[in-house]
Amino acid sequence: MNTLHERLAECDALRARLGSLRPLPVEALKKIEDALNIEYTYESNRIEGNTLTLQETALVVNEGVTIAGKSMREHLEAINHAEAIDYIKDFARNDTEISERTIKEIHAIVLHGIDRENAGRYRTVPVMISGSTHTPPQPYLIAPQMEAFMLRFAQMEAAKEHPIIIAAYLHDELVRIHPFVDGNGRTSRLLMNLYLLRHGYTLVNLKGSNEAKAAYYKALESSHTEQRPEEFRQLVAKAEADSLRRYLSIIGGEETKGTDK
Repeated sequence: MNTLHERLAECDALRARLGSLRPLPVEALKKIEDALNIEYTYESNRIEGNTLTLQETALVVNEGVTIAGKSMREHLEAINHAEAIDYIKDFARNDTEISERTIKEIHAIVLHGIDRENAGRYRTVPVMISGSTHTPPQPYLIAPQMEAFMLRFAQMEAAKEHPIIIAAYLHDELVRIHPFVDGNGRTSRLLMNLYLLRHGYTLVNLKGSNEAKAAYYKALESSHTEQRPEEFRQLVAKAEADSLRRYLSIIGGEETKGTDK
């Protein structure tokens, strides 16, 4: 198994390879990215229990089709997530500072039409995370912890820590604080990907299969309850390497085979 340092170096080499192929044909690139965005929407929602298949997700997002037997919430989750991807891609192209407002705006898109009262607003009630021994902070602690979160993020940037490490931190810490009643996971993954896109990487698509989801939750639990973020950082770095390799294979710049598992 690669060390984290080796994995980060692999990602940087793959990113450099992708950079050497840019600019890519706009029309072909749009079709590729649209398909990958649907996959990301499908997997991210699948992690949270959405039962739409990949094909159904594409039909809902691209064609506006209503799938029989599926709830309105599941339809809205697909539509909202696709819109949130557009938002982070637009945001990544400009120099606007990532702030608490950014996080709230992403969350507002994720819960648009699903929970109007709480969309884009920090929770005012205590919560528990099913299956986890980590207890998120009480509501009165959210504001100071979010402020500390943003401060630590700025410090990591000033110290020029690796972008993938910073992206993993943004996801990891936001989930730990759990500032929203619902939608924390999707918002955290979108925030992570916003930062990766801004630094020339591709979307990390964490899978929603039972095995992948168990590994994902285990890594987060280790970070939140044992203060050991290494496992989650390794998971994100490997997912980014896999994403870069796949992207390069689609555009004809690299084979898909990885170095290990």
